[in-house]
Amino acid sequence: MSSGSQLLWVIYPYIIVIIFLLGLYYRYQTDQFGWTAKSSEILEKKKLRWGSLLFHIGIMLVLFGHIGGLLIPKSWLAAIGVSDHFYHIMAVGAGGFAGVLTLAGCLILLYRRISDPRIRKTSSFGDMLSIIMLTTIVVVGMGATIFNAAGHTDFDYRETISPWIRGVLTFTPDGNLMKDVPIIFKIHVMLGFALFAVFPFTRLVHMLSMPIQYLKRTYVLYRKRS
Repeated sequence: MSSGSQLLWVIYPYIIVIIFLLGLYYRYQTDQFGWTAKSSEILEKKKLRWGSLLFHIGIMLVLFGHIGGLLIPKSWLAAIGVSDHFYHIMAVGAGGFAGVLTLAGCLILLYRRISDPRIRKTSSFGDMLSIIMLTTIVVVGMGATIFNAAGHTDFDYRETISPWIRGVLTFTPDGNLMKDVPIIFKIHVMLGFALFAVFPFTRLVHMLSMPIQYLKRTYVLYRKRS
């Protein structure tokens, strides 16, 4: 394995993990009151409603899809009768649908943040960076899926990226597994990890602290003064 591959596929993931954990600790110790999604609903509602709805539904489906595709070994799915053909159809069909929802949400939220002067003025660098990174990651991820599906290549990420990421999680990463992975998949993976590095310093931290009672609470109503 070259030193570059060693750096990217063995060392880089753990540098990101360290930044992620230390960043969360630092943020919690220094900015507990800022540990929120910093709602801007009071400034603009319509685009936020659609953008947030599409994004959150889409990203949850994408998350479940990635867990199924990356963390569950191919042999396990085969053992319960999930054929490669069926998996491929689900990955392209359901995964593509989830990607479109997520991308639509990202684009609406990004447009809202750029086009509305009040939203733009109250946006931090972290707000802009996180939505731009999310949009880029989704675009590259969908591009990788389309590239693989349309190109009819023999590449199977469940035999390369999936065992590599499981190796990272079990502290036994094998960088050689990433050697022949198409560049667009490598960019998607690297950007995905990079998002974890900025995660603690942005509004994305609210993902880790959503109170369960939010699911049952009454809506917060904003009314104009008469």
